[in-house]
Amino acid sequence: MPAVDPRLLRAFLAVAEELHFTRAATRLHVAQQALSRDIRRLERELGTELFVRTTRQVTLTPEGERLLPYARKVLDAQDELLAAFGQARPLLVDLNSPGLVTGRRVLLRARELAPDQELMARYESGLTHAAAEVLAGRLDASFGRFAGLPAALRAGLDQQPVRYEPMAVVLFEDHPLASLEAVPLAALAGETVYAGAGNPRTPEWTDLAHRLFDGRGIRVAPPVPLAVGDEEFQRIMARTGHPILAVVDFPALPGTVRRPLVDPVPLSPVSLVWRQGLKHPGLDALRRASAEVAAAAGWLRRPVDGWIPAIDAKVMAAWG
Repeated sequence: MPAVDPRLLRAFLAVAEELHFTRAATRLHVAQQALSRDIRRLERELGTELFVRTTRQVTLTPEGERLLPYARKVLDAQDELLAAFGQARPLLVDLNSPGLVTGRRVLLRARELAPDQELMARYESGLTHAAAEVLAGRLDASFGRFAGLPAALRAGLDQQPVRYEPMAVVLFEDHPLASLEAVPLAALAGETVYAGAGNPRTPEWTDLAHRLFDGRGIRVAPPVPLAVGDEEFQRIMARTGHPILAVVDFPALPGTVRRPLVDPVPLSPVSLVWRQGLKHPGLDALRRASAEVAAAAGWLRRPVDGWIPAIDAKVMAAWG
């Protein structure tokens, strides 16, 4: 059998991950007809069908399932080879949401450390969604609460602690607690606080809220329509009037105030997360930047009165 063209393996991997020829073609920036030709050529060269195609769906055949891990290994090795000779592809880095500080500061420093590398920002809203994209090869790295991921996702990922980020509450200006400089957790007893319940991209954040509110008389607000964009988010939140669980660097919303939470100070543990086995000079720069920025800003020093779930403390302490 002749050597398999890596381009054909990339075509196969895109279709295998998307299970949709149109989406895979869009992802690869090629015409769907060209993508279909590449898949047929790969099937001829391997002497087997890789996909079952119907008018309703695309699924992998058993031989396609068998090829999938080998294709990923070959393409990872090719990326590593190109990186060794200064031809690394862009590194796709998820920063969760525009305006959040932690990931953005790390990314800016990484770009300074590796000016010859292309590190491109993406915004996937939450680590649970981003982690699945990282494992599928559509993203390279993200930031967030690693301990809040399902075990099946964590098993294929590596992480590096970056920050214990103090948490805050966003209040509308007419809320009785808005006049305080800092809000004791006990003052939220009886309140219903929005923490992303029902958002499939951010269950790790909602889980953190449940752990924080448990036994304190604070309720997690029920799901609301999923808002896309700051204006829609503000509109939906204004309709409920609920306080919003956030972090101290959460971007300002018109008509609201952001107040740190105290007594104790709840902490949101943030890690840099990437796919196990990923080799890329941009990732090396990102990891170095994470360590540098965290050390300079004191991000990994836990305050004496800091609160963090035991599962998160174990995960953060296990690194290094």
